Amino acid sequence: APAGYANFEFIVKDNGIGMNPEFIPHIFEPFTREESSTVSGIPGTGLGMSITGNIVDMMGGTISVKSEKHVGTEFTIALRFRLGTGPHRRVSVIKNLEGMRALVADDSMDTCTSVSKMLSKIGMNPDWTMSGREAVYKAKFSHEIGSPYKAFIIDWLMPDMNGVEVVRQIRSEIGDDTPIIILTAYDWSDIEDEAREAGVTAFCSKPIFLSDLYEILSGHTDASYSFRSCPEPAEFDGKRILIVEDNDLNREIASELIGQTGASIETASNGQIAVDKVAASEEGYYSLIFMDIQMPVMDGLKATGAIRALPRKDAATLPIIAMSANAFAENVEKSLAAGMNDHLAKPLDMAKVIAAISKYTS
Repeated sequence: APAGYANFEFIVKDNGIGMNPEFIPHIFEPFTREESSTVSGIPGTGLGMSITGNIVDMMGGTISVKSEKHVGTEFTIALRFRLGTGPHRRVSVIKNLEGMRALVADDSMDTCTSVSKMLSKIGMNPDWTMSGREAVYKAKFSHEIGSPYKAFIIDWLMPDMNGVEVVRQIRSEIGDDTPIIILTAYDWSDIEDEAREAGVTAFCSKPIFLSDLYEILSGHTDASYSFRSCPEPAEFDGKRILIVEDNDLNREIASELIGQTGASIETASNGQIAVDKVAASEEGYYSLIFMDIQMPVMDGLKATGAIRALPRKDAATLPIIAMSANAFAENVEKSLAAGMNDHLAKPLDMAKVIAAISKYTS
């Protein structure tokens, strides 16, 4: 691997029903499933392996498969990752919360014990329950006897009471001065307003890591809490963005994600089509282009050069952002040398996508 990078190989093996050799070349094609009496009646669309293959491809890796009928299947995933260069952040005791009590409420015992261990590492004295109603009772009782909890970590979905209702009832007992964190494995945007009103301090995705917990609690030790959640997408109504990507599934995913910004989305499956679309459009029609680098017919570098050479006023100023799983410095330099304005690594980071749209279309 180049300096600053390391190659990793992950092998996943089972001893299941396996596959016929004839099907293996088609396993990553969308909407394909091997037909057999064993799988008939099992629901599925045949998209799982296609999505997996595309994710690995977007990360610049490879995935291969070996399988034998009635023996099992083995997948090998090879990926290259950049090595961390910054100092390792050491999670230590949070002085303002050292020795203080904390309550974890989750219907999974594994989550309760795992988060409790994390709380112990940052110096807190954890307690836990698998019941939302018991969490409310414990909060009330501890407050009444003068030994209150100084932090709550509550699961969003529990069998007896949902997390937002637990928070609402706990707030009615203890007031507003204690951080309450909601744990969830789901998108919380639909309940954000309700959660804010109920008194949720922060959301944290499952699985929660020690660094996440440390960051949230260490930032809320002065009794001045702010509601934290995922950033709302910027609004780019009136902007028209052209997405150039040869892979059908990647193009669909990128269109869906970037379309959430409010911009109008058009697509092209290779560089030549993109050049033709720009040439046939009015000046100023496109606000920005996201351009894949490796494509058939015409790649992104040549397409960018062809667009820049078009006899039109906006040819030199139309923002073109490279998209590539290969983010090595020399490839970024090639993109810029070809006339591109910026380079985004795959898989796309929506925060960076929004930042790029804001920067180049404002």
